[in-house]
Amino acid sequence: MGKTVIVVGCQWGDEGKGKVVDLLADKADVVARFQGGANAGHTILAEGKKFILHLIPSGIIHDGKVCYIGNGVVLDPFALIEEIEALKMQSISVVGRLFISAATNLVMPYHKLIDCTDEKRRGGDGIGTTLRGIGPAYRDKVDRCGIRMSDLLEPERLRRRLEIHKKVKCDYFSGSKDDRADIEKIFDDLMTLAPVLTPMITDVSLALEKHRKEGRNILLEGAQGAMLDIDLGTYPYTTSSNTTVGGALTGLGIGPKAIDEVVGVVKAYTTRVGSGPFPTELVDDTGLQLREKGGEYGTTTGRPRRTGWLDLVALRHACRINEVAKLAITKLDVLDRLDSIKVAVAYDLKGTIMKEMPLDPDALWHLKPVYRDFVGWKSSTEGITDFDKLPLQAKEYLKFISHELNAALGLVSTGASRDETIQF
Repeated sequence: MGKTVIVVGCQWGDEGKGKVVDLLADKADVVARFQGGANAGHTILAEGKKFILHLIPSGIIHDGKVCYIGNGVVLDPFALIEEIEALKMQSISVVGRLFISAATNLVMPYHKLIDCTDEKRRGGDGIGTTLRGIGPAYRDKVDRCGIRMSDLLEPERLRRRLEIHKKVKCDYFSGSKDDRADIEKIFDDLMTLAPVLTPMITDVSLALEKHRKEGRNILLEGAQGAMLDIDLGTYPYTTSSNTTVGGALTGLGIGPKAIDEVVGVVKAYTTRVGSGPFPTELVDDTGLQLREKGGEYGTTTGRPRRTGWLDLVALRHACRINEVAKLAITKLDVLDRLDSIKVAVAYDLKGTIMKEMPLDPDALWHLKPVYRDFVGWKSSTEGITDFDKLPLQAKEYLKFISHELNAALGLVSTGASRDETIQF
């Protein structure tokens, strides 16, 4: 009997989901992506090679794995072609292995133009978007006027729909000499890509159901993290889609009973990119040390990530809404040099102690973390693959996290490479 496992990020993204999915993909037959766009990236180190993926599921680098991009994703077709070509240069072919839902909405060049324009208009109240057009693409989807993969099969219909956008979005298009506002060029470019992309179109929901009935092992992956979920994250400083388990159900067309296990990815400390509240943020030398040791720079944007101590309040929220059963804790080795380590176990909101994440956006800015202190282990954990060989203080730190989140340890990453992992 096959097993369906979903991997979700439990923080503000950048938890190391790429490596975790890569490890779990070894035992999977099928890997499917359920939300997000090219505004996030997974970096994988395997067999001496570095792979950076933004849209294609991480399982593609494993021979024989079939990969799907679901309808919950907003797909930049031009970025996808670049990714396919980059993989080809590394001797990896997607032909016959990568399939895309006919209902997947496309990120158009004008979405990026709108993204940039809107962020400038917000001024000091900007939300820190990556400017990849993700929000405007999801906006069109909800407004029921998005361009879908299936439109590539019908050129005249595609042309008509693009012309409608030229009229509706005249505020952005009027007088613009930007190529991203040139509807005729966009149409011609899409028609150039169509012969490559249209053979990949399929009904992902039906395909996954078929794989399940055949007893295949299926791995589901998303982008970003639970705290960036459009409904349950730190709104409005979130992404534009549901990054949680619920997003997988609607983003792939599967039912809740299809999921057998939820693996939550947790970085051993916390990072965040862009604007928004971050209760445990460190703006001192320790924060800088975490950034440099952890290589905390965005895979997609190159932006330096904000760094801070582990936040158990946010993690309890993420684990509860996703029903996380197993934890994949990453970048433990980044903490090796620290004399002491803090973990936020509660928040102080104007004198009131709370152990749950408030959803009121104004309250999030006034949270003061209540910390528990741990003695640092001051020795290298890099490359360790046996839990018993970890320093005592490191083991206590991991056991505390597992106990507080009521989830078992599934794996602990002690380095960037595949083999630098403790598996339970």
